[in-house]
Amino acid sequence: MKEGFTYLETGKYDKAETFFENILKEQPKNKTARLCYGRAIGLNGQPEKAYKLFTNLLNDYSDDFEVKLNYGESLLWNKNFPEAKIYFKGLITEDPKSFAALLSYANTLSNLKEYDEALKHVNIALEVSPGNPNALTSKKYMYLGYAYQKQQEQKYDEAETFLKENLKLFKNDKDTLLNLANLYLISNQLEKAKNTYNILKENPKNMLTALNGLALVSHLGGKEKDALNTSKTAYDSLKKDTNPVLTQQTTERYVQALIWNKKFKNAQIIIDNLIKEKPNENWILSLRATLNIYRSEFKKSVTDYNQILKNQESSFDGNLGKANAMKALGFYNKAYQSAENTLTFYDNQKDASNFIKELNTTFTPFYEGKASYTFDNGKNEAYSLQNSAEFPLSTKFKLFGSYNYRTTNNSVTKNKATSNDLSVGLSYQLLNNITFKGTVGVTSAKAETDDYTQLLTDLSFSIKPLKLQSLDIGYKREIQSFNADLLDREIVQNNLYANYNVSTNFNLGWFTQYFYTWQNDDNGRNLLFTSLYYNILSKPSLKAGLNYQYITFKNQVPSIYFSPEKFNAGEIFVNLIKDEAVTKPKEWFYELTAATGLQYIEDDSSQSTYRIQAKLGHKFSDRCLANLFGTRSNIASATAAGFTFTEIGIRFKWYLFKKPFFRE
Repeated sequence: MKEGFTYLETGKYDKAETFFENILKEQPKNKTARLCYGRAIGLNGQPEKAYKLFTNLLNDYSDDFEVKLNYGESLLWNKNFPEAKIYFKGLITEDPKSFAALLSYANTLSNLKEYDEALKHVNIALEVSPGNPNALTSKKYMYLGYAYQKQQEQKYDEAETFLKENLKLFKNDKDTLLNLANLYLISNQLEKAKNTYNILKENPKNMLTALNGLALVSHLGGKEKDALNTSKTAYDSLKKDTNPVLTQQTTERYVQALIWNKKFKNAQIIIDNLIKEKPNENWILSLRATLNIYRSEFKKSVTDYNQILKNQESSFDGNLGKANAMKALGFYNKAYQSAENTLTFYDNQKDASNFIKELNTTFTPFYEGKASYTFDNGKNEAYSLQNSAEFPLSTKFKLFGSYNYRTTNNSVTKNKATSNDLSVGLSYQLLNNITFKGTVGVTSAKAETDDYTQLLTDLSFSIKPLKLQSLDIGYKREIQSFNADLLDREIVQNNLYANYNVSTNFNLGWFTQYFYTWQNDDNGRNLLFTSLYYNILSKPSLKAGLNYQYITFKNQVPSIYFSPEKFNAGEIFVNLIKDEAVTKPKEWFYELTAATGLQYIEDDSSQSTYRIQAKLGHKFSDRCLANLFGTRSNIASATAAGFTFTEIGIRFKWYLFKKPFFRE
C-alpha cells in the first residue's frame, strides 16, 4: 500500500481515494485500508461520509488508539468542535504523551477561540516533539487568531504582542506582517504600519502587496499625491503572468488612488474597461460606487451597492458603502439599517461601529452654552450668556430651545440696557432633501426710556435642490440689540433671506447670501454677500477666496445706526479649520480666519479693512468639548455702530446621553 500512502502524504486525495477503494473491494476488512480510505475521503471534501466510516471502525476497534485519533479528526472535519473538545481531552488523559492527540486538542480549542488553552497544549505538544513543523504552523495560526480576537476587542497592545511573538517563530512571515500592518492601520499607528510594509517589501515576492499597503498608509495620512505615486508604481509593474489576485488588488488600489486625488476621468476609463470585461464583479462595482460617492452621485452609488448585495448579501463594501450613500442622501434610518447589517456579518467591525457612532452623535440630545464679552471703538460694551439645547425625537423630528441674556452699556451716553430672549422650536425632515425649521419666542428688554416685549421668530426651509448644492430660504423677525441705544429705540427688523451654496468636484465653491429687510422705523435694507473660494487642503481644511458685500438702506440715519445709501466691501481671506466633528477625544480642534480688503462707504475714498477670527478647543470625550473664540474686525458693516469691533468668549457643549434618545 506504499503507493496509496504516498498519495495521502502528497495531498493527492482523489488518487488515494481510488487506490484504497480498490483495495477494499478485495480486502473489505483491512483496517489500514479502511483508515486510509477514510482519511482520503475526509480530506477530499466528504467529511460526513468519513465520519460514518470512522464510527464503524471505532465500533470494530474500540481500543485502537490510532482509530480513536482518526475518529476525533473526523469530528474536526465536520466542524463538530464542542464534541471534539471533549473527545480529545479524553484521549490526552489516556495518553498524555500522544503528540497527535495533543495537537488535535490544541487545534480544536483554537477553532473554539479558546486561545489561551490552545497555546498551552500546542506548547505541550512541542515538548513531546520539539520543532515539529505541523505544531509550529498550528501555533502560528493560533497567534494570528488570538491577535485578531484582541483586535476586535480593540485591545491593540495585546494583539501586537501576539503578532510579534509570531515573528519570533517565523521571521518576516508574510501573513503575520500583513496582520500586524492591518492592526496598525486600524489603531491609526501609521508610521508603524509604514515600517511594517517596508519590511514586507524586502522580499521581492511581496513587493506589490507592500506597495498597495503603503499607498493606503499615505491616504490615511492625508498624503494623496504620495498614495497615487506609490500605487502607480505598483500598477505599472503588473505583467500578464502576475498572480490574478495581486493584479486585482493592485488595480483596485490604483483606481482608488485616482479617486482620492480627484482624477475622476482617469478612474472612469479604467472602471469602464473593467466593467466591459466583467460586468458583474463586486470589486469593480464597488470601485464605480466609490467614484460616484466622490462625485456626489449618491443614487448611482446605491444602485451599484444594491447589485453588490444581490451578488453577495454579506459584502462589507456593499453594506457599509450603502450606509454612507444613504446618509448622504438624507435617508438616515436606511443608513442605520445598512450599517447594522454590516455588523451582523462582521462583528465589532471598527468602520461600521464608528459610522453608527458618528450617526448617533447627529441625533443625540445636547446642551450648548456660550459666554462672551464684546466692545467697540464707539465705547459700547456688552456681556452675553447664551444657552441652547436640542432634543431629537427621531431621525426626522427635533425639538430645541434657547435662553439668552445680554447686558450692554455705553460709557459716553451712559445708556444701559438688558435683554432676555426665550425661544422654542422644532425641525422636521419633510423629504430626504427638504427640512423645515421653525422657532418662536419673545425678547424682554429693559432700557433707559422704555421697557418692552417683542415677538421673535425664524422660519426656514433647508433644501438640497441638486447635487453639490444647498439652499436655505426663510423669514426672521429680530430686534436690533447690539448696543443700549439701539435696544432703547425698539427697532424691529423683518428679514426675508436666502443662502445658496454651490460646490464642485474640482475644489471650487461659491456661497451667496441675500437679506431683504423692512423695519418698524420705516427704514429698509438690502444686503448681498457673495464668496468665491477654493479648497486647497482637506486635512486640515484650508481654503482661500474672495468676498464681496453690498448694502443699501432706504433712509440714512447715521446718528442712530450705520445706514449708508450704498456700501461696498471686498476682501481676500484664508480659512484654516480642524473641525470639531472629526476631532477624536482628548485632541485639540481649531479654526483661524484672516482677511483683508477695501471698503467704500457712499462715495467716500476707500478704506482698508481687516478681519481675524479664531477658535481653539479641546474635545475631552465623545460627549464633552469646550473652546475659546475671538473676533476682531474694522469692517463698518460688522456692527451697527461703526468700526473696530472685538468679541471674546468661551463655549461649552455636552451631549446629554451616550446615544440618541429614540435608540435607547
